Amino acid sequence: MKIGIVCYPTFGGSGVVATELGIELSKRGHDVHFITYKQPVRLELLGSNVHFHEVTVPEYPLFHYQPYELALSSKLVDMVKLHNIEILHVHYAIPHAYAAYMAKKMLQEEGIYVPIVTTLHGTDITLVGSHPFYKPAVTFSINKSDAVTSVSESLKQDTLRLFDIKNDVHVVTNFIDLSKQKNSFTDCQRAMMAGDDERIITHISNFRPVKRIKDVIKIFYNIQKELPAKLMMVGEGPEKEGAEALCKELGIENKVVFFGNSNEIDRILCFSDLFVLPSETESFGLAALEAMSSGVPVISSNSGGIPEVNVHGVSGYLSAVGDIDDMSKNAISILSNVDTLNAFKSQAKAQARKFDIHEIVPKYEAIYKQTLSECMLNET
Repeated sequence: MKIGIVCYPTFGGSGVVATELGIELSKRGHDVHFITYKQPVRLELLGSNVHFHEVTVPEYPLFHYQPYELALSSKLVDMVKLHNIEILHVHYAIPHAYAAYMAKKMLQEEGIYVPIVTTLHGTDITLVGSHPFYKPAVTFSINKSDAVTSVSESLKQDTLRLFDIKNDVHVVTNFIDLSKQKNSFTDCQRAMMAGDDERIITHISNFRPVKRIKDVIKIFYNIQKELPAKLMMVGEGPEKEGAEALCKELGIENKVVFFGNSNEIDRILCFSDLFVLPSETESFGLAALEAMSSGVPVISSNSGGIPEVNVHGVSGYLSAVGDIDDMSKNAISILSNVDTLNAFKSQAKAQARKFDIHEIVPKYEAIYKQTLSECMLNET
């Protein structure tokens, strides 16, 4: 198949998932075209089966905000015609599904029929989509898609609750490519992060308010009072400055490392003993899954799709949102005993295997084939 993928090319979960999906599809013989405003951060290698097409938005003084949706729609039309793309897989209802539908209608004027598969990742539904201003556009975009998927059952239920959806919503979870796991790191590299007697706690996110970054700091503060530990904070965002100030206020700034955005996630997780994710909500919890795939147990909230990934008492523990004391207690219970820690590490890795990319991608392929088949029937 010739597949067009539209996504945000950033460090965020949806961009990572879309990129990894496209790369795996290319390995399975499909011709994959990424269409977005910048090359995705994890799209390191372009080849005969993987292509990138940049969407440019010309500056025009009439527009206070440059119309990306118009530029994207036009680019999709051009790329479908130039490369004979058979199906568009767009990640996020707005603006991507909205722009894809406009492109689809333009192409139909020329007798070209290209179905749209829309994957909902969370922000488009729970944060943006529920705002009254955007609700009609999101509802329209979902209902005009030829197939719709969500990354968790929780997100599917949120979608059906918030919008008047006529389409079926298929749950196809996020995934991890376990074949990429690296085991070549050495103990001397770990020594650059922490001492032999110190536990390494990690948090990775975009540092938005929904991630409850200060909760991470407070949980770590309680942990380090009970045992030697270091905290690795990976990511950039609006809550970073406040988190750094809280570390100074608590007197733990020398025990916390802020990395910013990093391309060395594998190395950081390889040496981590615990991952903390106290989010207000997560549509899935991809960061938790990436930690678990490296054998790192997870202390998390029980919100959104996280319980579908992190199993309480198996791969880590779940607590109510904002329950810092319970999260701290659970973290200390895992970290205090070597045998307990090793058992949770092993169990976390076993749980992550259920989300291996080779188990998930065939589900997308089946949806593509079914959607293309239905499109051809509708044409006739």
